[in-house]
Amino acid sequence: MAAMSHTHTHSTSLSFMDCGGEKVWFDVGDSSAFRVSENGVVYTLKCLSLSGKEEVVVIIYAQDPQSKQVWNTRLNLRAHSHGNSLGPKERVPEILFPWHSVVVRGDGTLKRVKRDWVIPPINVPENSRGQFPEDLVRIRSDRDKNRMLRYSVTGPGADQPPTGIFIINPISGQLSVTKPLDREHISNFHLRAHAVDLNGNQVENPIDIVINVIDQNDNRPEFTHTIFNGSVPEGSKPGSFVMTVTAEDKDDPKTANGMLRYKILSQNPQSPSSNMFTINNKTGDIITVAAGLDREKVTQYTLIIQATDMEGNPTYGLSNTATTVIRITDVNDNPPEFTTDTFFGEIHENRVNVIVANLTVTDKDQPHTPAWSAVYRIIAGDPTGRFSIPTDPTTNEGLLTVVKPIDFELTRSFMLTVEAENEVPLARGIHLPRQSTATVSVRILDINESPEFSPNPKSIKLEEGLPAGSLLTTFTAQDPDRFMRQTIRYSKMYDPANWLEIDPVNGRISTIAILDRESPYVKNNLYNVTFMASDNGVPPASGTGTLQMYLLDINDNAPHVFPPEVEMCEKPDPNAINITANDPDLNPNAGPFAFELANRPSDIRRNWTLSRLNGEHAQLRLRIGSLASGIYEIPVMITDSGNLPMSNISYLRVKVCQCDHHGDCVDMERIIAAGLGTGAIIAILICIIILLVLVLLFVMWMKRRDKERQAKQLLIDPEDDVRDNILKYDEEGGGEEDQDYDLSQLQQPDALEPECVKVGIRRLDERPLHHEHQYPLRSAAPHPGDIGDFIHEGLKAADNDPTAPPYDSLLVFDYEGSGSTAGSLSSLHSSSSCGDQDYDYLGDWGPRFHKLADLYGGGDD
Repeated sequence: MAAMSHTHTHSTSLSFMDCGGEKVWFDVGDSSAFRVSENGVVYTLKCLSLSGKEEVVVIIYAQDPQSKQVWNTRLNLRAHSHGNSLGPKERVPEILFPWHSVVVRGDGTLKRVKRDWVIPPINVPENSRGQFPEDLVRIRSDRDKNRMLRYSVTGPGADQPPTGIFIINPISGQLSVTKPLDREHISNFHLRAHAVDLNGNQVENPIDIVINVIDQNDNRPEFTHTIFNGSVPEGSKPGSFVMTVTAEDKDDPKTANGMLRYKILSQNPQSPSSNMFTINNKTGDIITVAAGLDREKVTQYTLIIQATDMEGNPTYGLSNTATTVIRITDVNDNPPEFTTDTFFGEIHENRVNVIVANLTVTDKDQPHTPAWSAVYRIIAGDPTGRFSIPTDPTTNEGLLTVVKPIDFELTRSFMLTVEAENEVPLARGIHLPRQSTATVSVRILDINESPEFSPNPKSIKLEEGLPAGSLLTTFTAQDPDRFMRQTIRYSKMYDPANWLEIDPVNGRISTIAILDRESPYVKNNLYNVTFMASDNGVPPASGTGTLQMYLLDINDNAPHVFPPEVEMCEKPDPNAINITANDPDLNPNAGPFAFELANRPSDIRRNWTLSRLNGEHAQLRLRIGSLASGIYEIPVMITDSGNLPMSNISYLRVKVCQCDHHGDCVDMERIIAAGLGTGAIIAILICIIILLVLVLLFVMWMKRRDKERQAKQLLIDPEDDVRDNILKYDEEGGGEEDQDYDLSQLQQPDALEPECVKVGIRRLDERPLHHEHQYPLRSAAPHPGDIGDFIHEGLKAADNDPTAPPYDSLLVFDYEGSGSTAGSLSSLHSSSSCGDQDYDYLGDWGPRFHKLADLYGGGDD
């Protein structure tokens, strides 16, 4: 068994555990000053007076409720000072390694059984300010009497991170803490104590030691938000939930250090009461406690909330504050009210989608919400629905609008009753006041209305072919303005065939041309004409009417052969062609038709025959075996079946051509048959001639351009011209290969004899005195066509130059003295051979570089 006591606490804890792990009962021996709980915690029942005593011994019993076995241990309690340090003679608590425990048998005899002890936790306050290392407990084995033992502890806080917090004296077994502990960082430590001999052999089984860090109130409460936002509808009853504020404390929530209490410090504004809200001090729930929340008076409240630990103890607890903003939300507790009882408006007759009047209302609810937006209804005065009242979403005004035309001659004014409501119903207990209803007086203004034709359109039926000047009908209009005396005049607006006219005074319509049903302006036998009626009002007004004429057909059109053109091979097989007739008239003025070949020319009946197949078709046959290629026109007489039949001779064009085995034309005569006339052929020839002229002009322009380019090359500035120009420079004598005198004299001018020099030298370091060469002037830019003359002039000028020295004479030039520091120029040489260079690219630089390309890019020759 194990027993442990802490001199700096008012209680200690111990526990017994048997092999079965079942719970045991605890009891205290003959002592009325102590009691032990079911969890093994020993408490003092009264103040102890240990004066004159070194320690108090308490016997603790434990009994198994099933086997009735009893164990006991001795608890030694010693007094100590409040400094948490032991005096030099004070003993620290000891933990004995378990060895044997006493078990009471059923017959009353004792038996020693080896058992493991469960050591109660060691409680150490956090943030201790004592001297470190601070002794906690002494671990000892009862086998240290016979041999030397070494003690050690392992686990987090000892030899595992965080290391070095707990240390043990290996000889005495004194367990100590080396620095203050922080429960918020690590709340407990689990260590294991070991006892070995000097050889490292385990003497006792390791025992577990639990060190609990006792919490202290070293952390203030912290709200989860600096500012909390909530809302509550206006008019809420007392007790309505608003919101919840939350604070947290890092201290132990199971102790008073972490138990928080909330309260409201202030409320702003304090209207209509300074205590409109209250807070649950444990949960942080904010609720209303007073009536009178009105958004139209106070839109929001600001509360300062305080959270205090130590269960709200203002003396020992730590506090913190946060701000709570409670917004009062709007409800529809204010109906819309008209700004006046009666509104006035006026509108011209026959106008639609025009605003007559703006109806204004006031609503104290929050703007641009359903509780503020108004909906207008006409509850009386408009049985035919000629008005509507949409709402302006920006101003909330009602726009009284005319949606159906109003006739001044029928109704001159309206008296409307209008009601305004919100988009959402009013709050319970709120009713519409009288101000939510208004009257609107609308006056109708008369305008000059357009005359109206009746009926419109007007339909008449008549036969085509009526001659000009025939009276058809009278088409008149009426003026709706009954209270105005106005005259109406008529005119024609639309008559595409220009067949009719109308009398401007009485509206009588007559023809000015023959009516033709087959006209392209007639669609489905209908022909439409539009007339206009205008009054003399201010301003004048006009209206239109349409006259629809249904034209009945008469036999006024003779039939024509159809198709007008056909094709036939030179040797047709079969040699028959089916034809029909086309008559613009309708039945019975059209078919059946009678077909007949004309009597002239006479070869028609000799080469062709025409037989009737039925009332609509006939068959044209060739009597002879073949025809030459060409175009033949066959006159055919066709007669219709009208009441007064009409006949007509129309010509059928037959194109005869050479055909392939499929019966299709293949020769050029087919192209001639296609209808290319003389004009078309002439136009094609003209186009060909114009094209040839353009090509000829283009060729001439290209040649002229080449000549101009060549002329420009001859006129190039001589300085820019890279061609071989003969230019005269100062003569320095003949080349080395053309002379047979000693050239060494040129290398040593100081050794020359005076008689060898034509012009004497006065000093070796002085420039020789001689006449400058004078050359005759010659033109620098000769005419491009006189290049040969230019060369001869240059040669002649050189030959006749009186100052020119003989051809093979020795020339003396300026002498600068001997001993020049400059090296010989003969040492200069090209870094690369000219033969290695590629000058073919000069040919790409243009005509000015062609000569250089020939000289340097021509190869070895």
